[in-house]
Amino acid sequence: MGGAGPYLGLYARCGAGREAIDQALAGLSIHELPSARGCTYVIPKLDFALALKVGQAFSGGDMKTARKLGVTDQEVDKLGRKVLDALGLGPLDTDELRAAAAGAVRSLGEEGKKKGVTTTLPLALGRLQAAGEIRRIPVNGRLDQQRYRYALWRPNPLSAFRLSAEEAYTELARRYFAWIAPATLAEFQWFAGLGVKAAKAAIEPLHLELMEPASDRLIAPELREELESFRPPAKPQYSLVSSLDAIVLLRRDLKGLLAGEDLNRMVPGEKGRVEAGGLTDLPSHAILDRGRIVGLWEYDPATASIAWMPFVRPDGALREAVKTMEGFVRDDLGDARSFSLDSPKSRAPRIAALRA
Repeated sequence: MGGAGPYLGLYARCGAGREAIDQALAGLSIHELPSARGCTYVIPKLDFALALKVGQAFSGGDMKTARKLGVTDQEVDKLGRKVLDALGLGPLDTDELRAAAAGAVRSLGEEGKKKGVTTTLPLALGRLQAAGEIRRIPVNGRLDQQRYRYALWRPNPLSAFRLSAEEAYTELARRYFAWIAPATLAEFQWFAGLGVKAAKAAIEPLHLELMEPASDRLIAPELREELESFRPPAKPQYSLVSSLDAIVLLRRDLKGLLAGEDLNRMVPGEKGRVEAGGLTDLPSHAILDRGRIVGLWEYDPATASIAWMPFVRPDGALREAVKTMEGFVRDDLGDARSFSLDSPKSRAPRIAALRA
């Protein structure tokens, strides 16, 4: 949340600029929603209801903490009704909602502050959002910031959704294995946030096959021929994407995206240099070439340029790809944060290390 990932991913794949992406967001063709594992994703309209459904089981974490502080479900439900009444007059930010709800918003004091739950308002907002009753709107219409207003969502996308939770997880699995197969059951289980038994039940109706007899990677039968007949392009196809890009996030298997000679390559990490093959998550944005990570990059707002570290000998096409993304970030985005707290100051050591 608050990062440039959605813009970088869409630009890399279809060339969409920020204005087009923001228009799609404003027109509800896409939306930022709590979804798999309770994490926030940018979702296409077709899957709004599915995203909300598979995220619901993970939406009560703060409420568990709040109950230990004396907050009841009835109290949060009552506040939720006041929120809905207030939003009937139009979108409001949290300060406006707090004022509109009169005395129904309660501070949870120092103990709540220590546990990350300062008032009861976020509890009501989270519950209403997971139920599809309200939606969160970026104040300036952009996906790379974290200031929001809230609005009623009418019609509620879940109102016509008839799948049970188990059926919804099967639909999530169907999409997952279409996006990133061949993948393992464990990789899907992590992405969906399910236990082993629930993950097995979710994929059972899909009749997935082992990619190879000795492998634990699964693929849908209808995709096997397409994958086996695919031949990678002979020439490089460079793309600069975010550190949270789907190609990295869905399987969380960095080794599978690194060439053998790059596994022991030393790269800048959060606490100094580390071996690339030992990482679980990327420390910086990625440069891809035909499914392989061939470099890392960061945007330097101070010089309006990209600092990058190639794993291969740079050719003209790679330099042009860097230059093109540099122009996109400079002219359309202004910065390329990985997440909301990824400030230019906190990024400075990584930028210096990449340049070195």
